[in-house]
Amino acid sequence: MKNKRLKKGLSLALSVAALAACVASATPAMAEDAAQKSAQAAGLTAIPKDKDHDLKLYSADGTSIQGPEALGRMQSDAQVILWLAGNQFFAMDDVIHAFQKKNPGVTVGLITLPPGLILKAIKSNGWTYGGKDYPGRPDIYGSVNIGHLEDLKKAGLMDSYETYMHNELQIMVAKGNPKKIKGVGDLVRADVRTSNPNPVSEGIMQFYVRKVFENHGIWDKISAGKICASCQTTPNNWFTAVHHRETPERIKDGRSDAGMVWKTEVLAAVRGGAEVEGIALPPADSLRNEVAYVIGGLSNSPRKAMASKYLDFLRTQDAQEAYAKYGFVSADADELKLKPLQ
Repeated sequence: MKNKRLKKGLSLALSVAALAACVASATPAMAEDAAQKSAQAAGLTAIPKDKDHDLKLYSADGTSIQGPEALGRMQSDAQVILWLAGNQFFAMDDVIHAFQKKNPGVTVGLITLPPGLILKAIKSNGWTYGGKDYPGRPDIYGSVNIGHLEDLKKAGLMDSYETYMHNELQIMVAKGNPKKIKGVGDLVRADVRTSNPNPVSEGIMQFYVRKVFENHGIWDKISAGKICASCQTTPNNWFTAVHHRETPERIKDGRSDAGMVWKTEVLAAVRGGAEVEGIALPPADSLRNEVAYVIGGLSNSPRKAMASKYLDFLRTQDAQEAYAKYGFVSADADELKLKPLQ
């Protein structure tokens, strides 16, 4: 009897130890997958891990906080909440401070993430982040494709929009361009490892880069038929979760040689000290004549008056100059007028 008890106790101890080992050996990818599944169960949209810097709350006194604290206080403390395409994150301190200067006493909430992911969160009425739920919607949504806003129109969540700036595509490479990359076709060379935006939630890929790749006949070589995020599609290509954060890091770390980005993201990376540069592309590949940033207020916003003031602000010289400082191309007067969504 005593031996049986000892064996049973030993078996239980080994089971506990094995379970602990499994937990300890869980990879970051496994943890991220668990977070995604938790979000799906809650019906909310998961923010990718380590995105504190894309969640900000700008207080009226000029101070700001970021991360879970900012996300938790946003719905209660902010007089206007902006959820914007993430590739303008580097300009937003200046833009929001200019807005607050014209509107003293206003606290602003800001999320800068891929516009497709934001669209999903608007529809699901909020986020999960770090295992915690953050229900609620923004007052203003900005994307790089009007199709996202038209989707909200169909859902009864947005009625009008304006175009507030433009951008163009470039290829980001290491400083000095050691791989001697000259154009889009070089991105499928056997000696070139690429880091490209994902086709699931990043508007830059969904509406622009994929089109360029297809025009060059290299989309299948890049994607290998995979529609995914944070994934290795081929031995040479990685699809990011948030390209404007990951691609400069991957180039710096030697994991990638090049990647399609916005011109403004190259300039931002250089300002931040990254050893990268941009390869300019012809109009057919840069799409400089097609890329437009569109924005509108949610029709069910509880802060409509301040949302309208923010849209009005985007039409001012101060707002346009704040963006132009970071390489964005200003919209013209007609583009800045509010128009009905179809």
